[in-house]
Amino acid sequence: MTWELTQRRWSRAINSKFIFDRVPLLHTIIFLIEMSIFARLTSRFNSYYDERPVLTMMVTNAILGGVADTVAQSITSIRQRALRKYPVGQSPNPRDDPLAVEIHELDRKNPLNERDLIPNSKLLPPPFDFERLTRFMGYGFLMAPVQFRWFKFLEKSFPITKTAAFLPAMKRVAFDQLIFAPFGIAAFFTAMTIAEGGGKRAVYQKIKDMYVPTLKANFMVWPAVQIINFRLMPVQFQLPFVSTVGIAWTAYLSLSNAAEDAQQARMVPNSPNIRLA
Repeated sequence: MTWELTQRRWSRAINSKFIFDRVPLLHTIIFLIEMSIFARLTSRFNSYYDERPVLTMMVTNAILGGVADTVAQSITSIRQRALRKYPVGQSPNPRDDPLAVEIHELDRKNPLNERDLIPNSKLLPPPFDFERLTRFMGYGFLMAPVQFRWFKFLEKSFPITKTAAFLPAMKRVAFDQLIFAPFGIAAFFTAMTIAEGGGKRAVYQKIKDMYVPTLKANFMVWPAVQIINFRLMPVQFQLPFVSTVGIAWTAYLSLSNAAEDAQQARMVPNSPNIRLA
């Protein structure tokens, strides 16, 4: 009990520190650590890939998934920190906090989702959720072999040569978006819900609410990315390229998943997802 109390006090203290009273210090430290690990991995990527290609992809995917979720958690914290400075119903002043206002405007104009990804809230800025970070890193780690085999399958099925490049690349994009993308989105929400402790009903509700909007968003973003990927990238760089570009996409998924959890938590009194620590 004493250890839990000490841990809560430590967590509350470190999560209350902000750079320039806007950017969460803990989130920033974690982000810098992740980027330093990624930079180290990048500097020796080719040698690691030659020795253990699948493991290299798994570690790379895990790190980039962690970076994406850290960015998503930071965005939410910045926005909620700004909201707490003003009375109920009053929004932050652009002159006082342009970063938080810009985040809100981007969220409000977001064409990929009808609901707010960062709902207005007077709750304390959320503490950094290490469990959530672990879930995203674990998902990226475990999904990498599947993606790796998928890209190998596309490479063998639709080989790109000097005389035939554009059409095979388009076939790869079509197969990727019509087969793997629907599967990947369903796998993401299913895995995240189960990892959060949800059962069949929770998985069904999450997919019912989030699957179609997310799939539509996918079709707005990824076909163009995959054209570049399959047309220009060597096979060993295809998954890292997708994962790197996907930092923004994974951050979007992280925000979407968290927003849906918050929506369900508001509908269920005393939900364990509502945390003020």
